[in-house]
Amino acid sequence: MSELFECKQPDTWRKVEGKYWHVVEAKSKSKKASGGKLQNLDKWYQEELPATISSRCDKHVTLSEMVKLMEWKLTRGKFRPRLQQLVSSNSESAVAECSRKAFNLLPDVAAAISELGSLKGVGPATASAVLAAGAPEQTAFMSDEAVASVPGLLPIQYTAKHYAFYLNKMVEMTKTLNKVDPQPDWTPQRLERCLWALTVAKQQQLPLLGGVVGVAEKRSVAEDHRTSKKLKTR
Repeated sequence: MSELFECKQPDTWRKVEGKYWHVVEAKSKSKKASGGKLQNLDKWYQEELPATISSRCDKHVTLSEMVKLMEWKLTRGKFRPRLQQLVSSNSESAVAECSRKAFNLLPDVAAAISELGSLKGVGPATASAVLAAGAPEQTAFMSDEAVASVPGLLPIQYTAKHYAFYLNKMVEMTKTLNKVDPQPDWTPQRLERCLWALTVAKQQQLPLLGGVVGVAEKRSVAEDHRTSKKLKTR
């Protein structure tokens, strides 16, 4: 579990988010990042793909976008070449129609995940990546790093039920941060990026977030102390 998820201070989350691209760059340079492709793929997924999906009168993704999204997912996390082959075997029409139906099913996320699951090679995690690109305010990508950072979700299970537990906690934390942030623009997907960045920074032994982690820990302890004091007063 990440101490960041226990922190209810928006400025701490924002400091972690501010280091996101530094972490992506560091991981992209590592051998595990498939020759440095991650940086370009992540830029595409986080910025270009959402803009493209939103520009369409009926939100959907194309086969080429689905294939590239899978490449991004496998480069950013665990590499499973078989999934890339399976996703590529879907037809153009099937991907467009299925993803269009999925976006139209929102805000019923469970139904949207199930719809995308009818495509070859698309499980709940990949389906969540598609939805998070087009509806970041309602969904979050189910990355191993983010799921492992949320209390009570280990061991990770790649099921729709486990994703529902994860998303519910991400949505609740989003609401918590937005209640106290003067600029309430947090989304579940933004939280995913923060949790991923902190976890990968630790894995890569990057000094970038050391101070931020310390701040998060101190504030969590302070918040617990204040809560305990209030209860005693009452």
